Amino acid sequence: MSRFKQQDNLLGQANSFMDVLEQVSQIAPLNKPVLVIGERGTGKELIAARLHFLSQRWEQNYVKLNCAALNDNLLESELFGYEAGAFTGAAKRREGRFEYADNGTMFLDELANTSALVQEKLLRVIEYGEFERVGGTRTVKVDVRLVAATNEDLPTLAEQGEFRADLLDRLAFDVITIPPLRHRQEDIMMLAEHFAIGMARELEMELFSGFTAKAKKTLLEYNWPGNVRELKNVVERAVYRTNPNLPVHDIVVNPFLSEFRPQQRIRTAIQTSAVHSAMNSSAPVDNNTLLDSIAQSSDEATTTVSVSPAEKNLYFPIDLKEQSQDFEIHMLNSALKDAQFNQKKTAEKLSLTYHQLRGYLKKYNLLDKTDE
Repeated sequence: MSRFKQQDNLLGQANSFMDVLEQVSQIAPLNKPVLVIGERGTGKELIAARLHFLSQRWEQNYVKLNCAALNDNLLESELFGYEAGAFTGAAKRREGRFEYADNGTMFLDELANTSALVQEKLLRVIEYGEFERVGGTRTVKVDVRLVAATNEDLPTLAEQGEFRADLLDRLAFDVITIPPLRHRQEDIMMLAEHFAIGMARELEMELFSGFTAKAKKTLLEYNWPGNVRELKNVVERAVYRTNPNLPVHDIVVNPFLSEFRPQQRIRTAIQTSAVHSAMNSSAPVDNNTLLDSIAQSSDEATTTVSVSPAEKNLYFPIDLKEQSQDFEIHMLNSALKDAQFNQKKTAEKLSLTYHQLRGYLKKYNLLDKTDE
C-alpha cells in the first residue's frame, strides 16, 4: 500500500462544516475508532484521510477499501488475507489489508454492506487487535486505527438485526456527521469557484471569467442531492462548454434531461399533469386509474406534437425538473400520511426498498417527518 498523500479539497466556511473540521482535529490524535456519517458526495473519504493525516500514524500506511465493491467471501479475504489452500485458487498465503495497515489507518467505506461474519471479525480486531486469515488458525496481531463510513442509518439497521449492535457501539466512540451541501449555502459558490478554476487550468485557459448572475442563481437554488461531488461535475461541465472568454451562464444540472427532444418534454409534462389531476381528485384513486390516465395522455401526445396547454392545464414554458420534484414530494408525503409515517410501510406502498425510500426522503429533507 502506498503512503497517504494529502488532498486539499476540504473547503468551506459554513459553521456546520467548520464544526466538523474542529471535531476531526480533536479526535484525530486518539487511537480510537471513528464512524463518519454523510450522504453520498459529501466527502466522507476526505474526512477519513484528514483523520489519518492529523494523527500520530500519518507516516504509516493509509489503507482504504469500499465494502460494497466486493461480495462477502472476497471482502473477507481482502481484509484478513488467506492461507494457502483455503479455497480453490489459493496457491499461496496472502496477507490482507489489515496487515498492510499495521501501525497505520484502515478506512472502510460503505460499512453497512458487510456480512455478519465480517462484522464479527471487525469487532475482534477493534477489541483485541487480532484475527485469523481465511483458512488459517494462527492468530495475527495488528495495531490498526479503524475509520468507517456509511450513508445508511446504522442504529436503525442494528435495531432491525441487520447490523451488529456491539460493533456499532465500538465504532461509535465518536461519530462525525458531515452536513449536506444544501445546509452549507455559503460554501456553494466558494466550492464552485474552486472547481471552475481547476477545470480552467486543466483546459489550459488563461483565466476563468466567473459566473453570471443567472448561473449563480441556479447553483444556489438547486438542492444538490449528490452534494459536493455533484457540484464539481456540474461546474466542470459548465466551464468546458462555455467560451473561454465569457463567464459561465448556462448551468446544466442534468445532462440527460438536456438531450431530450421537445416531443419527449411535452409528453413527460403531460404525464406529470395527468397524475397530478388524478391525485388531486376527491374520488379514491388506485394504481390502475393512474396508469390509465398516463396512458391516455401519452397517446394524445404521440398523436400530435402540437398540444394545447389549455386542454392539458399546462402553461408553457414549464420547468420540468421542478414539476417532477414537486410530484415526487407530493407522492412521498401522501404515502407517508397513508402509512402513518412508518418508513417500512411507506416503502411498500411505493414499491420501493427501504433503502431506496430513505434515499428519496434524504433527497427532499423529509426524514424528520417519519417514524423510524
